[in-house]
Amino acid sequence: MSGMRETVIGDGWERQGGPRPSCAPEPAEGAPGRASHAARRLHRIAVLALPGVPPFELGIPSRVFGSVADAEGRPLYEVTVCTADGAPVLSDAGFGVQPAAGPEALAAADTVIVPPTHAMPELGRGGPLPPAVTAAIAGIRPGTRLVSICTGSYVLAAAGLLDGRPATTHWNLAPEFRRAYPRVKVDEDVLFVDDGDVLTSAGVAAGVDLCLHMIRRDHGAAAANRAARMCVVPPWRDGGQAQYIDRPVPEPTVASTTATRAWALEHLGEPLTLTQLAEHARMSLRSFTRRFRDEVGMTPVQWLTAQRLELAKQLLETTDLPIDLVAHRAGFGSANSLRAHMRTAFGVSPAAYRRTFSPHDLAPAGP
Repeated sequence: MSGMRETVIGDGWERQGGPRPSCAPEPAEGAPGRASHAARRLHRIAVLALPGVPPFELGIPSRVFGSVADAEGRPLYEVTVCTADGAPVLSDAGFGVQPAAGPEALAAADTVIVPPTHAMPELGRGGPLPPAVTAAIAGIRPGTRLVSICTGSYVLAAAGLLDGRPATTHWNLAPEFRRAYPRVKVDEDVLFVDDGDVLTSAGVAAGVDLCLHMIRRDHGAAAANRAARMCVVPPWRDGGQAQYIDRPVPEPTVASTTATRAWALEHLGEPLTLTQLAEHARMSLRSFTRRFRDEVGMTPVQWLTAQRLELAKQLLETTDLPIDLVAHRAGFGSANSLRAHMRTAFGVSPAAYRRTFSPHDLAPAGP
């Protein structure tokens, strides 16, 4: 399988948008070239429940994607929980999971999501998958979007689907994962990795982040924000797993960069410098940079660029402002700078992004 790599590995933030894979659902109704509701079917998601599945992670796709609807309130996804052989499996909480389908759901799906399993310790040693699971995964159609939540990445890796590709898993198990699957390019610092048609997330709550990211990629920020509000979770989390890794607790006198980050978000349109940020935090440049990275999991410049890109996308989706004005308000200075950053991050121009994700009446004609 192949797809556009959409994560800046090691930067702790994901590239959103970009060319849509063939498995992605039709965009929301109303924009040029978009299918009518009558001609558009729901995007089918199959969630593979394996023995020892944690109930929380198993329920994430149904809860998050089930909260997504178009402007008229019509659902955009159909989520089916299945097992490798159609039989019930025992969760790691001690109760059984009765699936709605068997492996045929995997073969019919547009997206397959694999939550963790705590009943296959052999995968931690690079061991093989059970034959039934191998057969079920082999039946997945080419071009299907494959997703893992937390240590569900072990299942994809054991099936050979992550060989040579960037991926993540829970930070605490990254060393074991590297030993078991040396051909996988593991990055334990990010919340998730989007490599086009294969996406992997870190532990537990990062599965929610990844599902929201897929909604954002499929239908734009407005749809993802609505789903996040319904689930009462933030639509976007700063940084990566680095902020959750055990570290020595700083002394109470050590300052935080939280207030400076909040201040920067209110001044994204201004030409902020690292010196200004450090001065606002009342720290030296060296201390500020080190503290910022410890708290957020990325450098101040990387974080600032990510926030400006988010603001630019929101303006492109929700306003008809000219591209140069969007660039100015987002702090990129010029339309050329915004184009360069968006092509690097998302693989598309601002105009192409607007045509894909803004309502029809906001999308002006032009290159």
